[in-house]
Amino acid sequence: MPIRTMPTLNVGVLGYAGVARAHLNALKKLPYIFWSTPVRFRLVGIAGRSPSGVEDVARRYGFEYGVTDWRRVVEDPQIELLINCAPNDTHAGPCLAAAALGKHLLCEKPLGRDTGEARRMWDGVRRRPVCHQVSFNYRFIPAVRFARELIQAGEIGEIVHFRMRYTDDSLSDPSTPHTWRQERRRAGSGVVGDLASHVLDLGRFLVGEFRNVCGFSRIVVPRRPARPGARRMKPVDVEDCFVGAVEFATGALGTLEASGCCPGQKNFLTFEANGTRGSLRFNLERLNELEVFRAEPPVRRDRGFKTVLVTDADHPYGGRWWPSGHILGWEHPFVHQLHHLVQAILGNGAVAPLAATFADGYANARVCDAMLLAARTGRRIRV
Repeated sequence: MPIRTMPTLNVGVLGYAGVARAHLNALKKLPYIFWSTPVRFRLVGIAGRSPSGVEDVARRYGFEYGVTDWRRVVEDPQIELLINCAPNDTHAGPCLAAAALGKHLLCEKPLGRDTGEARRMWDGVRRRPVCHQVSFNYRFIPAVRFARELIQAGEIGEIVHFRMRYTDDSLSDPSTPHTWRQERRRAGSGVVGDLASHVLDLGRFLVGEFRNVCGFSRIVVPRRPARPGARRMKPVDVEDCFVGAVEFATGALGTLEASGCCPGQKNFLTFEANGTRGSLRFNLERLNELEVFRAEPPVRRDRGFKTVLVTDADHPYGGRWWPSGHILGWEHPFVHQLHHLVQAILGNGAVAPLAATFADGYANARVCDAMLLAARTGRRIRV
């Protein structure tokens, strides 16, 4: 039997370290996990800061070339999809240039360093015939998608309270070196753009738009070593701790916590949705589970939260990877989101509402900036 020939999608990538590794892994895994997707990837060019580093990654993953100038990748006429995993200050320029050349886009979050930059990026793609997606990858965790299905089906009634938290210990040690993430000029913000943006996106995804926000921020460690072991210190001008409160357009109230200074917490993203008929709880460190409580009569003696292992065939993405009960890891949602984008590129569906478009990235930036403004002024800010 002859092997069916699949069309090719030519891909370019900016960045090769950190979260870029998850995107590179997704490029390798998607063709055989989602075998029904009628496309294969041709990895054309990858750009990164270090000449030796990017050349090594190009060989490792099978790119045709690796360079240090992102323009070489963006302007390559062969490339049809650009995946931008570069630092925040290298989101706008490459994405806008790629969109002008008709390339599809997958950009890491936050979309822009502030509302103005995110709006400029949205304006740059909205009237062009390209698919654009922001990498809010936690939308593609099966348990998160299952939570959305339960909420939309009215299983827990009207949401009245939504709790959001994303904390880790990555900045707890004062000797942790300074990076671009501690510099407002490059990052835009600290834990608000880096961590809170994720749970704020999930708030919009699960509950709806935000109406008002307020909050407090703090720089816990104001100076950090310029590099590992260095005596020279560099100032930190973005927040590493934030707490706030929100009001949704639906009238639901919510709380937000984001911090890199929580010893012992590694990747602690949690949300809790409390409705008129029940509640849901999720913890990223146990990402295959969703805790569900339904306040149903008659009252049972074993009432309380039930832990659902979201791995069965009738669950979101169930059966795509492993048999029931065989859990997924942090990297798998990157494969799911890439598959979703490819399907949209092929005309087999739209990016929104299940994935975040650049419009969603702009909306997220507006909420993040409102949070920071609230902390600076001590006022409640309307989004």
